Amino acid sequence: MSFFLQKIIIKPMENNHFDIQEELKKLPGRPGVYIMHDEKDHIIYVGKAVSLKNRVRQYFQTSRNKGVKIEQMVAHIRRFEYIVTDSELEALVLECNLIKEYRPKYNTMLMDDKTYPFIKVTTNEAYPRVLLSRKMLKDKARYFGPYTSAQAVRDTIDLIHKLYHVRSCSRSLPRDIGKERPCLNYHIKQCDAPCQGYISQEEYRKAVDEVIRFLNGNYDSILKELEEKMNAASEALEFERAIEYRELLNSVKKVAQKQKITDSSGEDRDVLAVASEEEDAVVQVFFIRGGRLIGRDHFYLRITKGDSASYILDSFIKQYYAGTPYIPGELTLQEDVEDRELLETWLTAKRGQKVALKIPRKGAKEKLVELAAENARLVLSKDKERLKREEGRTIGAVKEIAALLGLEDISRMEAYDISNTNGFESVGSMIVYERGKPKRNDYRKFKIKGIRGADDYGSMREVLTRRFTHGLKEREENAQIGKFTVFPDLILMDGGKGQVNVALQVLEDLRLNIPVCGMVKDDHHRTRGLYYNNIEIPIDRSSEAFRLITRIQDEAHRFAVEYHRQLRGKGQVHSILDDIEGIGPVRRKALMRHYLSLDAVRAASVEELAKIPSMNEKAAESVYKFLH
Repeated sequence: MSFFLQKIIIKPMENNHFDIQEELKKLPGRPGVYIMHDEKDHIIYVGKAVSLKNRVRQYFQTSRNKGVKIEQMVAHIRRFEYIVTDSELEALVLECNLIKEYRPKYNTMLMDDKTYPFIKVTTNEAYPRVLLSRKMLKDKARYFGPYTSAQAVRDTIDLIHKLYHVRSCSRSLPRDIGKERPCLNYHIKQCDAPCQGYISQEEYRKAVDEVIRFLNGNYDSILKELEEKMNAASEALEFERAIEYRELLNSVKKVAQKQKITDSSGEDRDVLAVASEEEDAVVQVFFIRGGRLIGRDHFYLRITKGDSASYILDSFIKQYYAGTPYIPGELTLQEDVEDRELLETWLTAKRGQKVALKIPRKGAKEKLVELAAENARLVLSKDKERLKREEGRTIGAVKEIAALLGLEDISRMEAYDISNTNGFESVGSMIVYERGKPKRNDYRKFKIKGIRGADDYGSMREVLTRRFTHGLKEREENAQIGKFTVFPDLILMDGGKGQVNVALQVLEDLRLNIPVCGMVKDDHHRTRGLYYNNIEIPIDRSSEAFRLITRIQDEAHRFAVEYHRQLRGKGQVHSILDDIEGIGPVRRKALMRHYLSLDAVRAASVEELAKIPSMNEKAAESVYKFLH
């Protein structure tokens, strides 16, 4: 799907020189997406329109009754931009992508980001395997699910191996038949060892066909077979074998009991209902596959007081089904949604088959919707206090930090750390927290290129310069969504005055105005306070702000150290000393042990270098000449 991208050129101008009324006159009467910015240039709302000209103008018409939420949003709008698309469907897709990326304040936001497992049968292979998969790919394999419990999937796969003896290894068959000895699974009778040619491809395929029938819910034949084998073993006084069959029989019954029949249509459906209170909402989803209820789950949303059930469901569908790997043929809804026909078209395109949105008013489907709604109400009631505690740990903690620093609003925070081994192979980490929670998709790693030795200030200067230079370049190129496009509301440095001044200098050089705060530690390497505007601000150790700062510090350090270990583990840590003729691993380690940094090695004389164990005058001269 291609977009006609026409971004209105509205860079943040001095004194907010953006004339909204003049720009409204320039809006085209075409489909597209509009993006609202506040005084800090944060994206606060993303919407789609059949006609940008008509839709965006409505926000600024004083005679219209827009409601409390829209009135609040409009009061904060300082500029807007838009992207023209070829159709309303393309605008819907783009709207979903932008909401997921920027999480605007005035859009109803899905707070959960869950993925559900599938059981994958690799029927595209000569000797298929049965695996757990988090994605549904177009690879000619068979997928069953999604399931709401990964443990249930693993238990089912284990049962399949015991029942049908299909392989679990990653060997390429038939190419590797006979090349290695059979694995443990063969000896414990959970694999028929096709890797040794002990079973023909035709017989193996028959077992795979039985697996597929089992996953489709046809349990009768295997239950009958296991019961017959159990009785036969018991009559033959083979009691241990009879117990094995009995345990397998019970396992199959347990799986079968979970597949409760909900109707006889055999269709795939998701049933959606919502419950809301104040600024919290829960959407309950029942997953029905092949006419069976295979599971259910609930999702929390942050809403604006007064949002209707129809609006919440509309927002949920756009966000959830934009990322889920499987879309059923029907969504059964508690309320009708405004964009029903458009959503059906979009979901049909994503699925590759017809998808219908239905609102039942009577019969079994209506009762199922009522059951989902009741479950949503129970979850919201039960978890209300937990949600409040979670908000205190996240959003509440961010508000505390903003109050400590005298800042009006903080949403996105970026923290940085440096890791190295005695000055060799320095790396930098950038972690991102939004609304008090880690946003791991936005984490970035930096391999230090222009600094030698244990120069943390120099390394940090390089990391920050690269990060914000890339971001400015992406903005100048009008990148829709780049790796560095979104800038933070607050930069957190792992240290005090020195690290903060490095960051401020980089921002000044790049003409950026972003608050920078240092996370100061005491002599025992514990968080002590914040360094901001040349003042150290103490933090109450019992506060949520203190706990959040500590989590951010630990996470930045963990991410940097993990990257450094990864490089070392792969044998990629390459010291400049490796390039010196006559300096092998033993001499390099001796130099690293004796000197704390490459700069210290460079400062040493030939005579001093020659005195180090394992070094001699010739090697010392090689090091000295190379570094000078």
